Amino acid sequence: MSNPAKLPLEGVRVIDLTWVGAGPFTTKILADFGAEVIKIESETRPDQLRRAEPLKGGGLEQSGYFANRNSNKKSVTLNIKTAEARDTILRLVEKADVIANSFSSGVMERLGLGYREISARNPNIVYLSMPLTEPEGPYASYLGYGMNISALVGMTYIAAEPGRYPLGTGTNYPDHLPNPLHAAFAVLSALRFVKHGGMGQEIVVPQITSTMSMFPESVLGYANNGKVLEPAGTQSWNAAPHAAYRCAGKDRWCAISVHDDTEFQALCDTINRKDVASDPRYATAARRRDNAVNLDADISLWTESRSAEDVQRVLQAAGVRAAVVATAEDLVVRDEHLKARQFWQYLDHPVMGRTIYHGIPAKFSDTPTQYRRPAPLLGQHTDELAELAGIDAQHMAKLKTAGALR
Repeated sequence: MSNPAKLPLEGVRVIDLTWVGAGPFTTKILADFGAEVIKIESETRPDQLRRAEPLKGGGLEQSGYFANRNSNKKSVTLNIKTAEARDTILRLVEKADVIANSFSSGVMERLGLGYREISARNPNIVYLSMPLTEPEGPYASYLGYGMNISALVGMTYIAAEPGRYPLGTGTNYPDHLPNPLHAAFAVLSALRFVKHGGMGQEIVVPQITSTMSMFPESVLGYANNGKVLEPAGTQSWNAAPHAAYRCAGKDRWCAISVHDDTEFQALCDTINRKDVASDPRYATAARRRDNAVNLDADISLWTESRSAEDVQRVLQAAGVRAAVVATAEDLVVRDEHLKARQFWQYLDHPVMGRTIYHGIPAKFSDTPTQYRRPAPLLGQHTDELAELAGIDAQHMAKLKTAGALR
């Protein structure tokens, strides 16, 4: 039997001082690609995500949220406020390629773990910081999570129905997409630079500006014409019809998006509404947008008597973009495409038992990514510190006595 293919980042070691959302997702991406990620927490201050819903039970080891964001990692408990723990981290850094943190600006420096101290021990280290905002400026000391970031960058204002109060995205969107992806890509770029003869360096990914870079429309619109882009709900400034339409059954919907006259004609033919196709109110894309309320009502007459799945199937066959507004039950139980692609993966967690994980999105032909282990229990790999940090049993005993391994 041939040896299994190496993973893309096999051999890369990451010291992970991130917690909650964006940071752990960044290091999870690296772990999924094969990096050895050593997550550092403490018993006195574990990652808050360990207590986050959805929970299968009580305690620190039953959060589905934490399990999802920290699979393929190891967990070491170190009380980083002690000098002994700080020295241990510096020992780990000597054998690492990356150290990542998501603390507010200045915290790592106050702990004696700033870039100057870390790079002195390992000049090739890639030092990633993910503060809320830049270390300088009026917001330098601000605290916040994904919801606060969404508000500060203007996303929450836009995510609403016209004339209604801000709704937001329903999730901490910055934690799941822009910030971890920007950070992971930056780390990979810096690692490549080191591999080709360069030195390590400090990377700062301020989460506010990282998120803001993903939403240029409202800023550019105001800069160009002085108008504030107002909330549009599920409508689009560039297309119509463009909304979620009620279908048969309780809380069943299908999202339909039409972007040109050809697609609109195909929609009208499919729902057998020649009168809608010839209505002068809908003759152009601009007119359809201006009369979206009436147009949506006409389309709803057809969708309300059909299942969301049927609406999706029939319209897609006609070349019209349509998609079921899926619930979690749809995704796990009903979605035939996800089943066919074997997207959902299952791992045996020592406390939660058999647990579902989303598949690793990137598919490699020669170096396939894979789940190697479920999320770690708090401190599960602390006993490996002797090997990881190059310290003997006597030193480990001193660390325990000093309260550093808590």
